[in-house]
Amino acid sequence: MSVQMTERPVAEHFDLLIIGAGSGNTLPPGDEGGPKTAIVDDGPHFGGTCLNVGCIPTKMFVHVADVVRNARDAQRLGVHDVRLRPSWPEVRDRVFGRIDQISEGGESYREHGNPRVTLVRERVEMLGDREVLTASGRRLSAETLVIAAGSRARHHDVVPLSSPLVHTSDTIMRIDDVPRRLAIIGGGSIASEFAHVFSAFGSEVTQLVRGRVLSSLDADVAATFTEAARERWRVETGTSVVDFSEDGRVATLTTDAGERIQVDAVLVAIGRIPNTDTLGTYEVGFDHHDDGRLRVDAYQRVLRDGHPVPGVFALGDIDSEHQLKHVANHEARVVAHNIAVESGRRLMKNTLGPVPDVVFTDPQIASFGVTLERAEQLGYDAFEVMNHYGSTAWGWALEDQRSFCKLVIARGSATILGAHIVGPDAAVLLQPLVLAASFGHSIRGLARGQYWPHPAASEVVENALLRAEEEL
Repeated sequence: MSVQMTERPVAEHFDLLIIGAGSGNTLPPGDEGGPKTAIVDDGPHFGGTCLNVGCIPTKMFVHVADVVRNARDAQRLGVHDVRLRPSWPEVRDRVFGRIDQISEGGESYREHGNPRVTLVRERVEMLGDREVLTASGRRLSAETLVIAAGSRARHHDVVPLSSPLVHTSDTIMRIDDVPRRLAIIGGGSIASEFAHVFSAFGSEVTQLVRGRVLSSLDADVAATFTEAARERWRVETGTSVVDFSEDGRVATLTTDAGERIQVDAVLVAIGRIPNTDTLGTYEVGFDHHDDGRLRVDAYQRVLRDGHPVPGVFALGDIDSEHQLKHVANHEARVVAHNIAVESGRRLMKNTLGPVPDVVFTDPQIASFGVTLERAEQLGYDAFEVMNHYGSTAWGWALEDQRSFCKLVIARGSATILGAHIVGPDAAVLLQPLVLAASFGHSIRGLARGQYWPHPAASEVVENALLRAEEEL
């Protein structure tokens, strides 16, 4: 961003300046009173990634895909002649009819709801520790700055986003109709979720993955998902795209093996990068991780040379290794507490335990903590147990011989170091394990010390805990 000025304008000064309107939007005061606050956000839709182009709309599409997938799988259970015709335009309009209304309402509220809150819909760059310059030349300064500017989709070196046939997660959900042939470049959660969605809606999906699918997850979980995915769409691992061309209607991708793949649309889903490089945080000397994230301390204070910068905080994707809304929301609660310490409260540390992560594919995946391999690298005397859904009556009802729950246990303390579930309702089944791990509970007696409904999905977790206790 470059702003031409003949003289430096006088800064508009605020008590609180927030860059980003995702989880950062939870910090400003309500209907009246509170600190004089400015919210700066230049996104096309107000409210951040999760609301507009991330967690919420994708899961609304995923639910439809789940319905379609379950119906198509019904024949295996003895239900025949189930015919579904999902309508992309109808689903899209329903999804964004709700999302856009919330986004527009939130923007209007911040613009008109409190005279002490100023909304600035412009891009900004840092001028100093707590001072920014907007694209139109306004200077904004504050006693406290919160950087919550999020992340953006990573670009591909070869496949240009300037092509109308190429999309990221920001644009793919608003297309007019389902492409007959879709190439998805990437093997992470975003790529895998969209492969599930578009396959269910009728696209011929080809997923091109440089390494293995879901490489950050437990190897057995990733392998189980990959096996299931290959029954529904084409998955090519160990594959890179080295050339791209298009004629306005058809895109041609050339792989490093020399294969030419023709499709009607391409989704680039190779991860997200923090927006620090667009803000000028390097220029003002803030500390950064190698991947561009801001470095913060346990109190969410931004660091310079390893020391907190007075009055500067960060939260969300711009600082966290976990690009997850529930993490950003917790960090926002920590920041909200710590910017109010003048009221006499002690600083709050960001000390929450294991972070649950869910991939909303089919089969669903949920996990937290470490794998056995990583636990041993960290020096733990650990072991793992695996319990398949098929060992429970609920698994019999599903005719499920693939899904499982795996636990990684520290032998000495009998605590849960990691949990990895692949299968129906994995996200729900994970939570009691998150609870136990978060509070450091031993697994001894955890299964037998409470009732588990029978026959229910929760018995998958119960049986895994029983297996683990037998190994102690």
